[in-house]
Amino acid sequence: MTVYLSYVLLGLSLAAPIGPINAAQLDRGIRYGFWHSWLTGVGAAAADGIYMIIVYAGVVNFIDTPIVQTFLWLFGAFVLLYTGVESLINIKGLTISGNRKKEPLIKSFMSGFLMSLSNPLTILFWLGIYGSVLAKTAATSGHGQLILYSAAIFSGLLIWDISMATLATGAKRYLTSAFLTAISVISGLSLIGFGLYFGWQGIGALLS
Repeated sequence: MTVYLSYVLLGLSLAAPIGPINAAQLDRGIRYGFWHSWLTGVGAAAADGIYMIIVYAGVVNFIDTPIVQTFLWLFGAFVLLYTGVESLINIKGLTISGNRKKEPLIKSFMSGFLMSLSNPLTILFWLGIYGSVLAKTAATSGHGQLILYSAAIFSGLLIWDISMATLATGAKRYLTSAFLTAISVISGLSLIGFGLYFGWQGIGALLS
């Protein structure tokens, strides 16, 4: 049980660092409420799950090729810039009582999914962290424990998503409209910042 909980903690640690997903979750929680924020995280977790399967299956040579890495950097830049700009455009009229505009839940899910799927740092993260976990576990345990520990890591990701969504929607009740707008601006700008960084990396990889 202790070992299982340690892998849950590993999943929490993987999800916790501040990045585009957390910024997007915070922004959507403030704008649209818990479910949109949570589904943004679930979308990201789904992409993480895909990479876990890829690493588990040993299919790493394809995504490690320069042309695929370049494409992911540039596509990731597009997704982040689009999401960040859209966030800033939609700030107009953001208020405490009326900021929960109608938006399809699937859009929040796909936003998180595409942000995580197109993030080369996510790939490197899973190749390095999950790859080493697999190597260690495979050397000392059986196939069943590999699946159990993988599920524990994924559980940690989902726990963090629920925590972020709860934090974003819960804190909203105690914030003023001006402060909510400021947080939304910061979230949008951070997404654009990550997008510019991804674009720079993609252009650098393309030119090299």
